[in-house]
Amino acid sequence: MLARKGVGVPNFRKPYPPEFRAEAVRLARQRGDRWQEVAHELGTSTETLRLWRKQAAVEADGLTSDQLEELRRLRRQVRVLEEERDILKKTVAFFARETDRR
Repeated sequence: MLARKGVGVPNFRKPYPPEFRAEAVRLARQRGDRWQEVAHELGTSTETLRLWRKQAAVEADGLTSDQLEELRRLRRQVRVLEEERDILKKTVAFFARETDRR
């Protein structure tokens, strides 16, 4: 069954350009407690602007979102490798004991 135009079709907008986001965050910082007004004036939701402000604060701390994602990925990979190493150590110890018995 095909959806009729405008019925059941999500309202999708292209993402805002990075320059727009940066300017919105700058304006929100200037207004302080009234940052919600900035979202309304720019036509974005307050939640969207809140997330942009949060991301900008993280990036200001020295890591970009790409770097944070890479850090998370690498930490997961290290955990897996450490688990594999521990398993191999136990396997070697087991076979060493078995060989000594013979």
